[in-house]
Amino acid sequence: MTQVSDLEQSLHEEKILILDFGSQVTQLIARRVRESGVYCEIWPYTSKNEKIRSFAPKGIILSGGPASVADQDSPRIPDEVFALNIPVLGICYGEQAMCHQLGGQVESSDHREFGRAHVDVVEDSSLCRGVWARGSREQVWMSHGDRVVKLPPGFKVIGTSEGAPYAMIADEGRRLYGVQFHPEVVHTPHGAALLKNFTHNIAGCRGNWTMASFRDLEIERIRQQVGDKKVICGLSGGVDSAVAAVLIHQAIGDQLTCIFVDHGMLRQGEVDEVVKTFTGQFNIPLIKRDASDLFLKELEGVKDPEIKRKTIGRLFVEVFEEEAKKLGGADFLAQGTLYPDVIESVSVTGSSVTIKSHHNVGGLPERMNMQLVEPLRDLFKDEVRDLGREMGIPENIVGRHPFPGPGLAIRILSDITNDKLDLLRKIDSIYLEEIRSAGLYDAIWQAFAVLLPVRTVGVMGDGRTYDHACALRAVTSVDGMTADVYPFDMAFLTRVAGRIVNEVRGVNRVTYDITSKPPGTIEWE
Repeated sequence: MTQVSDLEQSLHEEKILILDFGSQVTQLIARRVRESGVYCEIWPYTSKNEKIRSFAPKGIILSGGPASVADQDSPRIPDEVFALNIPVLGICYGEQAMCHQLGGQVESSDHREFGRAHVDVVEDSSLCRGVWARGSREQVWMSHGDRVVKLPPGFKVIGTSEGAPYAMIADEGRRLYGVQFHPEVVHTPHGAALLKNFTHNIAGCRGNWTMASFRDLEIERIRQQVGDKKVICGLSGGVDSAVAAVLIHQAIGDQLTCIFVDHGMLRQGEVDEVVKTFTGQFNIPLIKRDASDLFLKELEGVKDPEIKRKTIGRLFVEVFEEEAKKLGGADFLAQGTLYPDVIESVSVTGSSVTIKSHHNVGGLPERMNMQLVEPLRDLFKDEVRDLGREMGIPENIVGRHPFPGPGLAIRILSDITNDKLDLLRKIDSIYLEEIRSAGLYDAIWQAFAVLLPVRTVGVMGDGRTYDHACALRAVTSVDGMTADVYPFDMAFLTRVAGRIVNEVRGVNRVTYDITSKPPGTIEWE
């Protein structure tokens, strides 16, 4: 117990609390803080004073949000934030709420700022030290309608913009700071450095949050939680389940058994690759269940994407449960839950419209009377990849593009057949091979092919064809919440299309999807 306490104290003795007021980019604040080597957590602004005090943060960051402080029921900063006498940084709504509650004044402005803007730095400040000099003009990203028009006692202005006379403010004595812009987004070029000034120079954090230290701590936690009991893990071949499985295996060895359900809708060569990696390189006990015939039979004639997802999810649970029973059961189920899932479960913004259901192993713990082991629940996706590299997982797995649980089933925009699956595997394989050959794989968040529900007329040689059409998709993104199309040059797309049409019998037309997210989603179904 002492060893775990020492590890945990070392890793979490310096931590930042981020209070979320409903901003769409609050997670980016946490990512920037962690990138500088400081552990942080995101909590809703409604968190109780006692909980905030017991967390013992070195500093607090107040996120932006959609509300106006002028509204009667607008979110308020908990009293404990200012009573702790620790550094506080308010971002956008966070700055406005701080000013409003400490005696300043905030008003709705006719001159709103959305998008790129510039801040003129008019005073020196600990927040800007070594990043922005007095007298400089710096690019930032704004997104506000209200603005501060009167500062609370003790504050001074350190930066102004065209639409915000108090775009940066500071009370150096109390170590309270506010910025009207968003330093967490990439469109504020030096924003990460400003946040690091706050966490390191103002809050005094040294930056000891590393994947090596996290790994050591999590191994001890897993050992304490599991003891000498058995754990099973549903291995999908994706990054999250792979990293979770290797981490748990390093903690408890052969007490872990992985179950890999092949539903017949994985990419070309993927099944063999997963089995070879986990049984060969890592020597992890693995059960592979080929259930492809069962899944294809149940999906016969199904075209609706939601029915596809729910059918695959239901069958996955049933097959997984069957294999677990053959093992004689287990006390724990491992899942690759990530920190964004945890954050969204306590979101201040409430429930949202379901765009599409997600494939997971939900319901298993209740049905099988098992406890959960979730070693990645404190990590973002990029941190999971870093942890995987720390543990020696091959780059072809840890750096893999996201792949949906239902697999190719939701990339065939009609009913699923073996012939269509074979067509799509060949198309997708050629596309990804060309992306890798061009050295573009790591620059792209996700790339894949879609088999369209249409046939088109074509000419090959002197003959007429009437074959399938496909679409190619490639996007860049930070977290998958928003995405931009990857700007391939025309020579690349022409080369890929030529190979697909020439090498994949049954396809005579190739298109490229140039839709961003929003308004589209990344996947087509």
